Amino acid sequence: MRAAIRRKEGPEPVGTIAVAQATIEVKKASGRLLPHVDSYFLYRCDAEEFERTERVDLGQIRFLIEGEGEVTYPDGHVERSKPIMVSGPGTAAAHYRLRGPVTCFGVTLRAIGWKALIGLPANKFTDHNIDGEKLFCEKAPMLLSQLRRMSSLDEMISALAPLLIMRQEEVKPVPEAHFPFLAAVRDWAASSDDPTIEQLYATIFQSSGLGERQVQRLCLEYFGSSPAKLKRKFRAIRAAMQIYQGAPMPDILGPFADQSHMINEVKHFTGHTPTSLRSGVDPVLAVTLGDADFHFLPEVFPEEVDLRVI
Repeated sequence: MRAAIRRKEGPEPVGTIAVAQATIEVKKASGRLLPHVDSYFLYRCDAEEFERTERVDLGQIRFLIEGEGEVTYPDGHVERSKPIMVSGPGTAAAHYRLRGPVTCFGVTLRAIGWKALIGLPANKFTDHNIDGEKLFCEKAPMLLSQLRRMSSLDEMISALAPLLIMRQEEVKPVPEAHFPFLAAVRDWAASSDDPTIEQLYATIFQSSGLGERQVQRLCLEYFGSSPAKLKRKFRAIRAAMQIYQGAPMPDILGPFADQSHMINEVKHFTGHTPTSLRSGVDPVLAVTLGDADFHFLPEVFPEEVDLRVI
């Protein structure tokens, strides 16, 4: 049976979902970090050992408060989990093997957040983890020690904010000329008309004068993928959301060559077939597919935020 998201009362949307021994609580970002951070999450599982498949995302910062494990990436290489780690954008679903109990507090980044907070080319770290202690220096282990004494997501968010703001001030600001590029990619990703890559190039050239090669370079730098691969990723995640939410198959197949193509793409990027999506999925995937508030599409950054005044 599909688990339901339960919201807490309050001014900001919060989601909590539980399946078997695992729970995840998610809270949307607000305030100064909103343009860069999509949401915060607190994941707990009390199983001694378990495995899970994780869909692609744009990048996360994770604090492993308790537990350990390793992740197998699409090309087959394995990396051990780090107490503080930055997970780069994915090219396909990854497989986790964890030893618990596990408690993980994390931040889901927007594409502009990767640039503004991590400050490294995203394509250099696709399907890899960065050691957060090296990136954030001595303040990160101190924060992890604090987090281990906390129990609520709100407490953890408040403790983390100064570290992210400090990092934002250290990293070179996003160039003004890149805002039209990011806005164009956002609109392209959000469109239900399945626009072509050529249309993306034309829109960006008209708004900012950037040529195809510059667009390709910036897509790698911000999103970790070429425009062609981004199109596949966006299309597959959108289809997975529609499947999970019960949309009829004809409404889902439009952007794909046929049903087999759709099934293969959804499985490649989420690790699940349409059948398994509809019959029940793990709690993390359920949160990101089951509610429009909790996913990185269609927004690259919120329209209402003026990034120039951050």
